[in-house]
Amino acid sequence: MPDLPTPQDAAEAALFSECWDAVLSYADLCTSGSTAANQLAREAFALGIREARAAEESTRHGAGRRASRLPRIPLLLTAVRTTAAAWEAVGQGHKLDPDLRLWLNSGKAARYTGPPLRRPIALRGLRDMQEPDAALLWLAEVEALPLRAVARRQGLDPAAAMEELNQVRGLFRDRCHRNHLDTPMDAECRSYVRLLDAVTRSPVAETPEDLSRHLATCVECAEAAACLRLHGGGLPAALAQGVIGWGGLAYLERRRRAAEVRMGAGRPMPDPDGEWGDPAANKARTLRNGLLVAAVLVSALALAVSLMPFGESDDSAQGGLPTDSTPVAGAGSPAGPSAGPGTSPSSTDTGTGTPSGTPSGSAKPSGGGTPSATTRTDPEPQGTSSSTERTAACEVVYDLVNQWPDGFQATVTVTTAEALDSWRVAWSFRDGQRVDQMWDAAVAQDGPRVTASAADYNKDVPAAGSLSFGFLASWQNKNTAPYAFSLNGKACTLS
Repeated sequence: MPDLPTPQDAAEAALFSECWDAVLSYADLCTSGSTAANQLAREAFALGIREARAAEESTRHGAGRRASRLPRIPLLLTAVRTTAAAWEAVGQGHKLDPDLRLWLNSGKAARYTGPPLRRPIALRGLRDMQEPDAALLWLAEVEALPLRAVARRQGLDPAAAMEELNQVRGLFRDRCHRNHLDTPMDAECRSYVRLLDAVTRSPVAETPEDLSRHLATCVECAEAAACLRLHGGGLPAALAQGVIGWGGLAYLERRRRAAEVRMGAGRPMPDPDGEWGDPAANKARTLRNGLLVAAVLVSALALAVSLMPFGESDDSAQGGLPTDSTPVAGAGSPAGPSAGPGTSPSSTDTGTGTPSGTPSGSAKPSGGGTPSATTRTDPEPQGTSSSTERTAACEVVYDLVNQWPDGFQATVTVTTAEALDSWRVAWSFRDGQRVDQMWDAAVAQDGPRVTASAADYNKDVPAAGSLSFGFLASWQNKNTAPYAFSLNGKACTLS
């Protein structure tokens, strides 16, 4: 593997650390394993840094308008794409993701390296901006960093950062509009240029039906519309897809999650002095958390009291009935007390003769008969074993993030009470949907059944923890939610 370039100073060392994380994240999407991902990231990082330094050197010694170039992170991400294409050309394509290989050998990849006026609008618009402005836009929109953190990195006043970002967004829109006008296009596309500009400027303007049909069939105009429409939250996707190309949406989702992990979901951004934000907000948050902890403790105490055995017997009657110290009836015997809500009836296990109140893992009586209250190893009241099984079951949240005429993006989050050292999540589609790309998991699909398997870096899940992954898929006619989710072969509840 090539050696990583040596930082020239402390500022570049900090920049290298930030950029390396982004490069490795995208390289992992592009490859079929962690070893290949690290190799691709190192080669691409070295290539990108050489290109960046050469461009900066030529700017210092040159005169006139600077050559257009991308900020560091998107420049390095395009170096990953370039290096992957080089791998494919020299026979190392087996190390790459199969879908990426198909993309590299299609006309889609050629748009990013072909004639400048045919390249994606977002790529051209970002290159035409001053590098500090372009970096501010990329860090805030694609890397999903908190605006206060971006302002500090860019040397901006945090109080004026939002105003600065809005101005940069407007500047990006103007550059994209100019590049769209410069793009060679046919008469039909040219006839829609002014209408497209007007419609995308207003957050309340409705898209005329004829323009909507045109955008559904023209890739260049659809890309321009995504870049020109600053409202609606579509700018990050337009930037990621237009600059990175293959895997842009998957990279965008990864960076959003990485930002949440770094900052902690719901936590405020530290201010420049290292203290957390508004003291009043912190006080309210502390009070809220204290009340939540108190509520949990009270609930736990109430649950413990409700499960506490009364008298000398392990088994207590439910619903205020007298205590019954006799074991649960076997087959053909009168039934014991009825179970409360959420528990299974106290009947025998079919075909085993083992009382339902005895957990499957408890010790067997030495005499071979029905166990007595003094020989049982499980002190829980009868009926609690089925409740425990329910607690151990997994719970799934399926979130349809975005949808377009022939595709969609979704995330799956699974919560389990048991610790896992590996996991495999499966589900079925109802309407013939096909998964095209997945991140944070390896995917396999057989007909309607899809299986997502853990990656090396996220296979361990703690008890009461959760795992999540996302994917892009295609659909036709209908796109109803999937069903029959399972975790390691055990059925899950869909929330």
